[in-house]
Amino acid sequence: MVTSVRTTGDDPPWEGLQGAERYAACMRAARAGNRVARSTLVTDLTPLVWHVARGNGLDRTLAEDVVQTVWLALFSHLDSLAEPKALASWLITTTRREAQRVRTKGANDLPLTDEMAEQLTSTQPQPEDEALRADRDTRLWRAFSELPEKCQELLRLTVLAGRSEYRLVAEALHMKRGSIGPTRGRCLTTLRELLDAKGGGG
Repeated sequence: MVTSVRTTGDDPPWEGLQGAERYAACMRAARAGNRVARSTLVTDLTPLVWHVARGNGLDRTLAEDVVQTVWLALFSHLDSLAEPKALASWLITTTRREAQRVRTKGANDLPLTDEMAEQLTSTQPQPEDEALRADRDTRLWRAFSELPEKCQELLRLTVLAGRSEYRLVAEALHMKRGSIGPTRGRCLTTLRELLDAKGGGG
């Protein structure tokens, strides 16, 4: 029987892992000097850092600066993070703080990016033409922008982090973990009501 040419040593320790376990494995490898591990962290988590920066009112240029600053801070102090599994939470908190600091310089507040508008739509794709899709996304964007700021940030982070990472969202927003789900539900209900009022429900 012919076995795979790859050896166990060829498999990165984070392969097959998800969420906090994957990030922790990458962190440990990165601390040992593994550049692929660093690249994997950047690839996996830059979307999270980016949307937190944008969600705190930064334009694209300032958000890019914040993303770079946050990653440089992490890789300059890899050994300072006591718990590798807390990486995503650290990134969220650090990005929020840096974005708030940078925001004092003044930036246009863009409550919802086009990418996030698409992610907040139904998870069940429907066969509709591009014109209808664009109109729906525009109405969704407008309704989302009318939500309280706390709801906007909560929905962004739960979409990006996923249900398995609610603890990280709770830490980043200084909320009790058990309140994330119910609060998210109320925010989504409000969003649906806003959409219905604008003729965008269904």
